[in-house]
Amino acid sequence: MEIWNRALVFIKSFLKWVLIAALVGGISGAVGTLFRVTVEHANLLWQANRWLVFLLPAGGLLIAGLYRLAKMESSIGTDRVIRSVRAESSVPVRLGPLIFLSTAITHLLGGSAGREGAALQIGGSIGTHVGRLFHLDEKDMSLVVLSGMSGVFSALFGTPITSVFFALEVISVGIIYYSGLVPCLVSSLIAYGISAIFGYGAEIQMSLSVPTAAPVPLFQTAALGVCCALLSILYIFSMDQAHELFERFFKNPYLRIFTGGAVLAGLSVVFSSGNYNGSGMNVIAQALDGNACWWWFLVKILFTAITLGSGFKGGEIVPTFFIGATMGCWAGGLLGLDPGFAAAVGMVATFCAVVNSPAAAIFLGIEMFGAQGIIYFGVACGISYMLSGYYGLYGSQKIMYSKIKAEYINRKAK
Repeated sequence: MEIWNRALVFIKSFLKWVLIAALVGGISGAVGTLFRVTVEHANLLWQANRWLVFLLPAGGLLIAGLYRLAKMESSIGTDRVIRSVRAESSVPVRLGPLIFLSTAITHLLGGSAGREGAALQIGGSIGTHVGRLFHLDEKDMSLVVLSGMSGVFSALFGTPITSVFFALEVISVGIIYYSGLVPCLVSSLIAYGISAIFGYGAEIQMSLSVPTAAPVPLFQTAALGVCCALLSILYIFSMDQAHELFERFFKNPYLRIFTGGAVLAGLSVVFSSGNYNGSGMNVIAQALDGNACWWWFLVKILFTAITLGSGFKGGEIVPTFFIGATMGCWAGGLLGLDPGFAAAVGMVATFCAVVNSPAAAIFLGIEMFGAQGIIYFGVACGISYMLSGYYGLYGSQKIMYSKIKAEYINRKAK
């Protein structure tokens, strides 16, 4: 009888989380797909009307005004969602529609940003709303927020397994929240299924010309992993410095974002190709085809640092794909690797380094480029993860265990 009672506890918990996560996944899939459509159309409108970039300062004022109208600090973002999983804060439900609208404005006017920051915030907001609906306790609220994060991420990028492990890994480095595996998996798969109904799959999906496993290409890939670690540190440092400089010299959030918009408009005239505005998915595709110049990733870092540092909204991951792919294409060619293959490895390994999530990064490589490159993805991600130190895009991310020894350290990412 005691065995049955213990089994019943697990069965009830399993059924509870399947039902709750299914609801979260359904909402996340619908909202995530709508968000994906909105941002893609915003990018297309900007591409067709490049003059919109001169409205960036006005768009910035609108974003700052929306946050003030909602009585929320403009600095609130993904870090708040990460802290909520550790029960250090809560995610306001109104954050979802606010970040949805402000990210769309950023992309419509040519700001350099991604979408996953908004995805995590929207997902956290959805999870919080559903958790309150079911009157979940503090511990269960953490899991439902994770399921919301993985659901919207899955709908946006079309990578359901990556979305699960990203949500489970990104909160605390060195720990995977396996109690959230079933909720995140159910939510992610349902959200992915909903986006697929509307014709959306993986953001990038292509086969690679993968070299056979041999010492020379493995050493070349290892060297590229080192480059990705250094690039991730440069990217994170640039983002942090831009944020600090804007905060130091422009105390008023309206003046701060207006100035950032004006600087971006000016830079868009200097770099008139338009490659560095918006998400830059076209440039990522070009790099994966084996064509990229060495300075592209440096200019993209500059554009993204100014965009997000001054207060515009979006995410850092798609710009990470951009800089990783273009650097990998260029550096991989110098190292003797196929440039297209090196671009894919650079993209995956740089993503790994900036978010400190090696399992999610390897799954990203598999879901986007196929399992035939898993050995190379593993080598590059392992090296970039370790050599990137304790840097991370999200300041509230906790480094729970050391990267160099079996030691509990519990410190924040830099």
